[in-house]
Amino acid sequence: MEEAWDFEFLSRIADSCMSFISEFVDDWLTNDMRVSIFKILLGWLIFSLIAIHFAWKVYGNTVNDMYYRQGAGQNGGTPDTVPLSGWYVSLVPL
Repeated sequence: MEEAWDFEFLSRIADSCMSFISEFVDDWLTNDMRVSIFKILLGWLIFSLIAIHFAWKVYGNTVNDMYYRQGAGQNGGTPDTVPLSGWYVSLVPL
């Protein structure tokens, strides 16, 4: 009984995906203005992602080295432990 429900559920999902894809392809093949704008924006997005990928491959290590803190400690110049002094000590009861 449960297997039939799972098959029916998967069948409905597959049918809805196929209908969405077929409608998308039909819209893609039309010469509508919104489809043209979508194609331009999709092309721009893909071009931008590829450009960012290649720029990061070329300049990624340089950018990473610029922001890497050098020096002693866990975070560069940050000490491993913070001394308890100042106003914080007066707020914490010992």
